[in-house]
Amino acid sequence: MAADAGSFSKAAEQMFITPTAVIKQINLLEEALDVKLFNRTHRGLTLTKAGVSLYKDTKYIIQYCRDSVSRAKNAMQEDINIIRIGTSPMTPAQALMELWPALHERCPEVKFQIVPFDNTPENARDILANLGRDIDVVAGIFDETMLELRNCAGFELSREPLCVAVSIYHPLAEKTRLTVEDLHGQNLLMMHRNWSNYVDELRDELWQEHPQVNIVDFDLYRLEVFNRCENGSDLLLVVPPWANVHPLLKVIPVEWSHSIPYGLLHSPTPSRTVKKFLKGVRAVISGK
Repeated sequence: MAADAGSFSKAAEQMFITPTAVIKQINLLEEALDVKLFNRTHRGLTLTKAGVSLYKDTKYIIQYCRDSVSRAKNAMQEDINIIRIGTSPMTPAQALMELWPALHERCPEVKFQIVPFDNTPENARDILANLGRDIDVVAGIFDETMLELRNCAGFELSREPLCVAVSIYHPLAEKTRLTVEDLHGQNLLMMHRNWSNYVDELRDELWQEHPQVNIVDFDLYRLEVFNRCENGSDLLLVVPPWANVHPLLKVIPVEWSHSIPYGLLHSPTPSRTVKKFLKGVRAVISGK
């Protein structure tokens, strides 16, 4: 609390106790650990390197405890036909919602449980590597490289064209379709190399044939990247299912042939219920 607040007084105010009590507890903690956690100045508090390390580990432990409670509650579920669908701004469950009426006719015993999560690098790695533990299915883009990296399996629903998102105030927002030449002189935000073969193919094509496009790497699709695109003049490589992630961004198709698989990510060893669910999805899509 003190680290987040930036001062003992603000932390005390948020916890409805006195600053003296907070200072005493911090002093006792530092003494017990034999570690200095805070740099104290007249401008406020900053964490020492040791403090930063303990702060990160503590947040992880707290989240792990919360996850443990969730797992315990899930273990108590009497209905074994529940599919837990993870959702975040970049992994919307809309695709499944559109399939639900027809899917429900084929699998009336299967029920959905929406599980929201924060799309941080740590969460993305943990959730995809442990599908079937707290979350059974996540909708998103993928390829073989990503599936192998994250140790999960993918069920393709569609092949989505790679598009460009721009601020609604950007001059390019007036267009309904872009040419590659429209991107010349622009910063194009793209996921780093080796994240997706499909994105890397586009990257190589731009580097070789359109060096006028300034490619800027980033590490993970999350709201901060969409905010950066909206707040500045940068362009962002996206897919149509993300059209509603940010209300002030416009997703525009580009005149190139690049696309990427979009579908359901699940455990390589899915449960009986997940297998039944995927079989139902396959039947709905094929119309059989």
